[in-house]
Amino acid sequence: TSPTEAPHTPSYALIDIDPGTQTTWDEVLVLARLYRAALQHLRVTGLPKVTGKRGIQVWVPVKPIYTFEDTRTWVEGLSRAIGQTVPDLVSWQWTKRDRGGKARLDYTQNAVNKTLVGPYVVRPAPGAPISAPISWDELDDPELRPNRWTVDSIWERLESRGDLFAPALERDQELPSL
Repeated sequence: TSPTEAPHTPSYALIDIDPGTQTTWDEVLVLARLYRAALQHLRVTGLPKVTGKRGIQVWVPVKPIYTFEDTRTWVEGLSRAIGQTVPDLVSWQWTKRDRGGKARLDYTQNAVNKTLVGPYVVRPAPGAPISAPISWDELDDPELRPNRWTVDSIWERLESRGDLFAPALERDQELPSL
């Protein structure tokens, strides 16, 4: 999540909604909608995407002025505020077995050495689902699923909606104080 010429300067602040073993898709959507409201309130552009498996991530493009510690701290503050809003849905425990089936709002993905599922990546699952960028309004689409698009259907989506992740290449955003 950083350019080759500056590997310690993140291009994004990454929000990762990591579902627990008992987390429903509707609960993932509740969490994503809370992030949508928070980012709108802060006037911050976030680019959501379904992961192709069970979750949703939001990539927040940032100016090349931050460290990974800066983006991790910012996402942690935002995530903890959201977690306080719906504490029955969120656990802060690291391992899934210790989370009681709850979701983790994983701010620790903001690190130089993390392996992330990028946009348009094919996931190793039946049907070859794609980690696909979505628009914020699609969180309210009853047909939205984390594995809705596949290697076969993503082309039609790109043709009709365009590349919803393209704004991520504009790295002109500062993170406001929380």
